[in-house]
Amino acid sequence: MTVGVEYGLHCLLWLASSPGAPLSSRDLAELQGISPSFLAKIFPKLEKAGIVSASEGIKGGYLLAKQPGEITVLEVVDAIEGRKPLFDCQEIRGRCAVFRQRPPSWATKGVCAVHAVMLRAEKAMRDSLASQTLADIAGDFGRKAPPEFSEDIRQWLALKASRRTRRTGAADGSLP
Repeated sequence: MTVGVEYGLHCLLWLASSPGAPLSSRDLAELQGISPSFLAKIFPKLEKAGIVSASEGIKGGYLLAKQPGEITVLEVVDAIEGRKPLFDCQEIRGRCAVFRQRPPSWATKGVCAVHAVMLRAEKAMRDSLASQTLADIAGDFGRKAPPEFSEDIRQWLALKASRRTRRTGAADGSLP
């Protein structure tokens, strides 16, 4: 998985902690110290998957499209990364030099033993990710961070939003 999944999950956690208040992807990028263009590639994928919804305009931004308990980590991973296999078997088992480019049927019959192990690992990983929701992660985070941290974040985001509303448009004229 790429770092996009990690940043996407962090952004979704901030959205979960700000229900009803659209957050700008630009502000979320600044909050996390990353490029706004990086998040601009992630949020359309999350929107297409039905995880977030976008609202345009000066007070626009992104909101969760579902409750945090209804968003699995697997949904987020698949939305950002696409559903791609953990392992790409190259059928090496049939390339043994002893076979002189003509592997016997027993050598390539059924699923490759190495691939079978990887398929089981992928299933276990996907099952685990499907069993965890955004609400689960938020609960873990909430037990770790002091209460004033959430308030600091809310104030920081509110300040950013108020600066946008006092101008004639978004800081760069872009959408959320």
